[in-house]
Amino acid sequence: MKRIVEEVTDPPNQISLAEAQQLYGEEAEVDMEIEFPRPTEDLGRIAAQTAKQVIFQKVREAEREHVFAEYNERIGEVVNGTVKRFENGDIILEIGRIEAVLPRKEQSRAESYTPADRVRTVIKGVNRSAKGPQIVLSRTDPALLIKLFEQEVPEIYDGTVMIRGAVREAGDRAKVAVFSRERDVDPVGACVGMKGTRVQSIIRELRGEKIDIVEWSEDSVLFVTNAISPAKVQRVSIVSDTEKVMEVVVEDKQLSLAIGKKGQNVRLAAKLLQWKIDIKSEEEKRREVEAEFGALEIPAEAAAETPADAAAETPAEVPAADTDTVAATEPVAAVSEDAAKIE
Repeated sequence: MKRIVEEVTDPPNQISLAEAQQLYGEEAEVDMEIEFPRPTEDLGRIAAQTAKQVIFQKVREAEREHVFAEYNERIGEVVNGTVKRFENGDIILEIGRIEAVLPRKEQSRAESYTPADRVRTVIKGVNRSAKGPQIVLSRTDPALLIKLFEQEVPEIYDGTVMIRGAVREAGDRAKVAVFSRERDVDPVGACVGMKGTRVQSIIRELRGEKIDIVEWSEDSVLFVTNAISPAKVQRVSIVSDTEKVMEVVVEDKQLSLAIGKKGQNVRLAAKLLQWKIDIKSEEEKRREVEAEFGALEIPAEAAAETPADAAAETPAEVPAADTDTVAATEPVAAVSEDAAKIE
């Protein structure tokens, strides 16, 4: 590296303007710096090895940055991978030339794999590490379910039908809320397909996970009625709008169906609506209402006893009074008459 100067005072680090213009033309100006390649003949074995390592390191860093930038933009996208090996419960998948990890917590408990199996996953994130960018995949994220519907249902892909929400308990059950922009298109029927062909392909991909497709609505009461399906709702009442609490009453026979296995159905419905749902049977609600009315009748009975006590002192009941009580009052009257005569 040499600096261009008018007059050279340090030949190893400076070059005259005339010499610089002979090498680089009129573009060379004073105070500019020019790089001069060092002859490779002067380099020793150690210097050559060091240069080689530096070049390789820079190439690897550039590749890592390229991989990170590429997959960071593809978060939420579905990719196909091949199982390569297992590490402490995590599965290492090969995606093209890149290795990605499927953590244990992102695996469905209903699934098991062997090396060379092909797996469809969704990219959940990209982390930086000392060994390079680590691509994190998922089989439990609701984004995988949404992307599978987009691939299988043309109406969702072109925007006629929209997915307004999706919740999952991977390996067991999922609920998807759909909405149609066109009145003539049935959103639930479009997702199910002819004889269930569209949804069945998604169920097979998710290894038998049950999927409930419900119609989305702006009305929370109508939406919860759809979300609780397959149970039939009798009535819905909003307990608190601010805290988002609602009470749902179903038939006695439908209570276990509405709650689901280990509370799964109502739990997924609550996540889908983002409301707290309190489910009660008709019998339970009836007992609750009777208990409230019973609490209100107690003060009424106490108030009804007061006029009855006062009625006992009316003149009609005086002749029926005890004769001893009447006799006890006569001396008082006699004393009063004697006092009048003295006066």
